[in-house]
Amino acid sequence: MVIPITALPHVNAMLNGASTFFLLLGFWFIRRKRIAQHRLSMLCALASSLLFLASYLVYHYQVGSKSFQGQGFIRPVYFAILLTHTILAMVNVPLVVITLVRAFRERFDQHARLARRWTLPVWLYVSVTGVLVYVMLYQL
Repeated sequence: MVIPITALPHVNAMLNGASTFFLLLGFWFIRRKRIAQHRLSMLCALASSLLFLASYLVYHYQVGSKSFQGQGFIRPVYFAILLTHTILAMVNVPLVVITLVRAFRERFDQHARLARRWTLPVWLYVSVTGVLVYVMLYQL
């Protein structure tokens, strides 16, 4: 099955939504000390984010960029969300890598401190605003 290039923005939004779901599920599991389920949820969040990144790069390599058509009050709102989303998406990559490395090395106190304070909030913000950017760009 081949996904048409025009469907990739929708796929990307679904992958961002899936990432948000798995992040929240992983947080819910770790709060209940269900480590194996937490690990699986976070790896699913990572997989959906990596699939998103690959699909995003393929789409923009093939199609280029799409201009925002909204006017009035929504325009500065869109660019504020896009700017913070883009900056935090770049910040999120090393945060996720460091958090994962600490988990795999079983440095759980350092892993939890970084994940709780920075990685989870930034990753959630990027995932949720990714869906918002999609809605504003393709559905308004």
